[in-house]
Amino acid sequence: MAQHEAAHKREVWSGRSVFIMAAIGSAVGLGNIWRFPYIAYENGGGAFLIPYLVALLTAGIPLLFVDYAMGHKFRGSPPLAFRRLNRGSEFIGWWQVLICFVIGVYYAVIVAWAGCYTFFSITEAWGDNPEGFFLEDFLHMDAESTFGLSFVPGVAWPLVLVWVLVVAVLALGVQRGIGNANKIFVPLLVVLFGALVIQALLLDGSALGLDAFFTPNWEALTDTGVWIAAYAQIFFSLSVAFGIMLTYSSYLKKKTNLTGSGLVVGFSNSSFEVLAGIGVFSALGFMAQAQGVAVDEVVASGIGLAFIAFPTIVSQMPGGPIFGVLFFGSLVFAGFTSMISIIQVTISAFQDKTGLGKVPAALTIGGAAAIVSILLFPTTTGLNTLDVVDRFANQFGIVGVAFVAVIVIAWVLRRLPELRDHLNSVSSFKVGLGWQIFVGVITPVVLGYMLFSEIRDRIDEGYGGLPDDLVTAFGWGVQISVIVLAVVMSFVPWRRGIEDEFELDENRPALTKTQQGENS
Repeated sequence: MAQHEAAHKREVWSGRSVFIMAAIGSAVGLGNIWRFPYIAYENGGGAFLIPYLVALLTAGIPLLFVDYAMGHKFRGSPPLAFRRLNRGSEFIGWWQVLICFVIGVYYAVIVAWAGCYTFFSITEAWGDNPEGFFLEDFLHMDAESTFGLSFVPGVAWPLVLVWVLVVAVLALGVQRGIGNANKIFVPLLVVLFGALVIQALLLDGSALGLDAFFTPNWEALTDTGVWIAAYAQIFFSLSVAFGIMLTYSSYLKKKTNLTGSGLVVGFSNSSFEVLAGIGVFSALGFMAQAQGVAVDEVVASGIGLAFIAFPTIVSQMPGGPIFGVLFFGSLVFAGFTSMISIIQVTISAFQDKTGLGKVPAALTIGGAAAIVSILLFPTTTGLNTLDVVDRFANQFGIVGVAFVAVIVIAWVLRRLPELRDHLNSVSSFKVGLGWQIFVGVITPVVLGYMLFSEIRDRIDEGYGGLPDDLVTAFGWGVQISVIVLAVVMSFVPWRRGIEDEFELDENRPALTKTQQGENS
């Protein structure tokens, strides 16, 4: 038994600071830079910060605490943690894992694009037509076809490189790979983006952009849609409720300040989002003034902001290539640290289920994700496919599994008091009835509204004017397949001894005060 236990002993972070850095690296991703500024602008400007803060305190951080408690108490990947919570809830963990797999296969493509544009910025390769360059010269987009396998080498090879780097980091393991990578990339991201914000603030017209971003529209606070947008942004940006934070917290040592760590991660993520808004809208203000138009005529979100609007800004501003390298370099680092956390969820689950070591598991899962990614997305129809998969993975996958998980934990199994007690047993910031109300009442109401509103809208309106076949196959089809496969995976036998290991670990003596101090 001792040999079996040693062979499969769960990896751990070397300390709480490494975990916090990794958690921040996961939370701070592409959405912080290209989604939050636009969402805030569209939903009341400066006034949006009020519902955003409320959403952070009543849903984001409370859900983060749920993930931390689940991962730390049950010390497993999402399927194993939910199995140890209750055998009948294992499928929820597999649902989370498969959503991460789906997100990972397209997230890598955007990281590859950003890497290419980091180099394109040096020569301003897009010329005087950034939109045409992105869609035609770079992606070779075929707007007529629903789906095809005509590969674009200029996208495919950078994507292969991204996957090689991701798998290499993950094969090194939790501490040597993920921990060390985040210790390098997260500070580098902060430095790069900080330099970008400073340069943006010095541009002519930056005040125009900041005025548009921060000027409050107090009437927006009476619109329920604004509040839903705030909660949606928090759910998506904090990496909560779809396995990432649960997995990361499962590698923590026995005595770790969970709620204190959660507060640091939550507020760090939101601070970066506000910083991103300042940088993005300063640059958009410059662009608006240079073109003699209002800010609302140049504002954009997502791919349009990153690969069309920002190259336009780079071409118009003094020192544009430096600004471009800083911006796209920031996207690369933000995307890379988030991506390794996404793929690690699937690797961790596979290791727990089969007992494979970290290197074989990383090569198997990372290789499978890479193959799917390379087959689907570096093609002439890849952009539309990515758009559909992304929308449904976020609005149905993440929101759906979060809704079901909260209902099951809080109301079906009634395990919130147990998770509360676990948090309080190791943490400095204690949670009580308020936390249980936030998790068990407010969060499921908001998530349920978001989920069923989106289902109604997509059934009635389709998505983005894209072909119904594409939306059916890569939207509805992928998400339904994920749920079915999650149920199937919950019936696959676990490796022998997994429950014995949990019992052995539960019965180990508590750490000494000296050891507790080292881990806090």
